Amino acid sequence: MNYKLVITLLILLSFNANAQISEKQVDELVENTLKNFNVPGIAVAIVKDGKVVLAKGYGVKSILTKEKVDSNTLFGIASNSKAFTTAALAMLVDEGKLKWDDKVTQYLPEFKMYNEYVTNEFTIRDLLTHRSGLGLGAGDLMIWPDGSDFKATDIIHNLQYLKPVSAFRTKYDYDNLLYIVAGEVIQKVSGQTWCDFIEERIMKPLEMNNSAASYLRLKDTTNIIAPHVPTDGKLKIISRYKNHTFDAAAGIYSSVNDLSKWMIMQLQNGKYGSEKQNQLFSKKEQDEMWSLQTIIPANTRPPYNTHFSGYGLGWFLSDVKGYKQVTHTGGLEGIVTQTTLFPELNLGIVVLTNQQSGAAFTAITNTIKDSYLGIPYANYVEIYSKREKDNIAEADKTTTEVWSSISKNQKEKLKIDLKKYEGFYIDNWFGRIEISEKKGKLFFKSIRSPKLTGEIFFYKDNTFVVKWDNRSFNADAFLFFELDETGKLDTIKMKPISELTDFSYDFQDLDFVRVRE
Repeated sequence: MNYKLVITLLILLSFNANAQISEKQVDELVENTLKNFNVPGIAVAIVKDGKVVLAKGYGVKSILTKEKVDSNTLFGIASNSKAFTTAALAMLVDEGKLKWDDKVTQYLPEFKMYNEYVTNEFTIRDLLTHRSGLGLGAGDLMIWPDGSDFKATDIIHNLQYLKPVSAFRTKYDYDNLLYIVAGEVIQKVSGQTWCDFIEERIMKPLEMNNSAASYLRLKDTTNIIAPHVPTDGKLKIISRYKNHTFDAAAGIYSSVNDLSKWMIMQLQNGKYGSEKQNQLFSKKEQDEMWSLQTIIPANTRPPYNTHFSGYGLGWFLSDVKGYKQVTHTGGLEGIVTQTTLFPELNLGIVVLTNQQSGAAFTAITNTIKDSYLGIPYANYVEIYSKREKDNIAEADKTTTEVWSSISKNQKEKLKIDLKKYEGFYIDNWFGRIEISEKKGKLFFKSIRSPKLTGEIFFYKDNTFVVKWDNRSFNADAFLFFELDETGKLDTIKMKPISELTDFSYDFQDLDFVRVRE
């Protein structure tokens, strides 16, 4: 055996597994991403072996001000906030104040799901693992888009009206509302609001000094991004999402400098400080957060060869090229982000963007992690850019066909008795909407979510389409008017037109019944 050759190969393998992408390469990667995905600004951080390798901003905070993004620029991290919620619960578990498998009703007696058995068996763990039986994003219209008047108490009360789509604990379907409930549990047990707990018990010890648990709690907003959304072919700045109710699921504002401290603590099993002398939560509870709770079907193919995938407590978990990957993404209107950890490599990557192209942050994250995993270079910017364009083109084909039919109807001047569709309709959890006729046109207005307003157009039979006044929603929807046994209009069901509509516009979960007064 040629021992020199063996040693040389081992050295090369070791080097490949720990190869570090250079700052210049990251610069080129991000600049290319900004251009190809039409993203104004991005911030990136890499931590390795307890140190910050890179923390840098690129592009601009706003297409209007043209101010540059830097490593302290604040972004809404959206659902990356969920890991902070589970960390807070882990701290309370360490303190003996609750257990993961305690029943929710032990702390919130008013908590009630659609099924009595599910209500009685629902645990703290179930709040965090997306296996409740509810459908994808069920009930999110109470918090999405911004501007509704639903509070946490309303959400807890209305959960009982959301019909399950699968059996309890049998299937993964991502949800947001149950993290809001988890935030209420934290307040009940700790005596502090979720925001106070996150800021005082997590951010302050980690010296995340520029961050806040909610946009409304930021002390300084001079260095913050504006959210951008492609709207009618142009990139536009939109109003910032500010709903306090959503905080425990998606409220945090932070920077790559501050999130580097969060990632280093995570990679040090909850320890922090110059000598790792302090402990935020125990390794035992971190292992619990990083253990599979809900199975997600895995996609086993090169280059990552992922065999197992699932959700832990506030984190997505999978095997990637033989290593454990711990990750999460986040999305608000006009902002998307990603945090990725490889505990065995002591590696963390965070990418924050001020536009809502998930392909952009994925291209950056995958390129960086491939360099550490020893995977040959792939041009993810090109690959994902083409994929995104193809997906948009396919979705546009569907919406174009619908609007072409509507335009044809208008040219033919079909006579439709719009008056018969007028009235108030109510859904058990979403509340009332009003359908009104004005000057020969039909309009939709939500009472509790006032930004959901728009003109209604006839499509075919008793099917109409609502075109939202706010075009940045990209969420126009079908309205299906249904008749009762006497032939009178009685109910409305809805469904997004485009497959690319954000899942939080869960129109398909609505079941409106006409209010007869």
